[in-house]
Amino acid sequence: MATAQPLPHLLLRPLAHVRARFQRWWQARLPASDTLTLTQRNVYILPTRAGFMLATTLLVLLIASINYQLNLGYLLTFLLGGSAIVSTYISHGTLRGLTFVLHPVDAHHADAPSKLRITLHNERKAPRYGIGLQVYQLPGGAHWVWCDVPGQGSTDVELVLPLLPRGRHPVPVLTAETRFPLGIFRVWTIWRPAAAVLVYPQAEAAPPPLPAGQPHSGGGSAARHVASSEFDGVRPYRRGDPLKSVVWKKAAKTDELVSRDSLQAQHFQLWLDLQETYAATLEQRLSRLCAWVLLAEAQELDYGLRLPGMELAPSQGEMHKRQCLQALALY
Repeated sequence: MATAQPLPHLLLRPLAHVRARFQRWWQARLPASDTLTLTQRNVYILPTRAGFMLATTLLVLLIASINYQLNLGYLLTFLLGGSAIVSTYISHGTLRGLTFVLHPVDAHHADAPSKLRITLHNERKAPRYGIGLQVYQLPGGAHWVWCDVPGQGSTDVELVLPLLPRGRHPVPVLTAETRFPLGIFRVWTIWRPAAAVLVYPQAEAAPPPLPAGQPHSGGGSAARHVASSEFDGVRPYRRGDPLKSVVWKKAAKTDELVSRDSLQAQHFQLWLDLQETYAATLEQRLSRLCAWVLLAEAQELDYGLRLPGMELAPSQGEMHKRQCLQALALY
């Protein structure tokens, strides 16, 4: 028999649902931008617990001073109250006028965390102290990163996101706050960046050898299986070979001049096909393809990528590798 839940728990569920919907609506109204300049329109301030305690203490001191006609009590009450009022302006001014700039987020594999590099620019001559940045409402909590910004200078801050699955993910909403100088007021802002994080599949730790080379459609010769260590497409340098055909990276590693074998490249091509991965799940197959892309690029091979509905022609280089990894990430 099911046990009856307490009434407070039943009341908290609809309240939490309404609060979550309101926050999503409110965040959707924030303009998305990778650069944010703080003004009076997007900086908010409220007392902290220490601020409420100070207000209560000042009220008690004021009542006691009135009842007992304590001149020193009046002096202490108005001195503390004036300090609190001045700290309101200082706390709000610590954030007001700052400019946040989010640098482009580098794509990475799913086994590495995402790193956000943010630069804080301060155009005032006075430095700004005690500024913290955090991912807003991150499940499981997030760590604050605190920094100071020098006068007419800038400071770089790095936020680390948790591990993200394969795909393209928007940068989460960020928040910045300060409680300088007395800690009795919390001044904060909410920032919704426009950038996105591209996460590649995690490369398989011990992938099988690269698949055999496939005969070129115009090669006119029978297919022969070539091991990954032999599918180099190079041959020893011959006198008269053009300099552009020399593989300088291999020459630097082996101290031997080698040239690209245009005849072999004409007859055989290396294709990385999703249908030839023979893994159990889709993520495992994409992980194997990711490892093959990195392996073929490390061996300086021309390789192509075949996915259902998409084909990238054989090539090599950093740009081609990024295109293949992006195709795997977004598949």
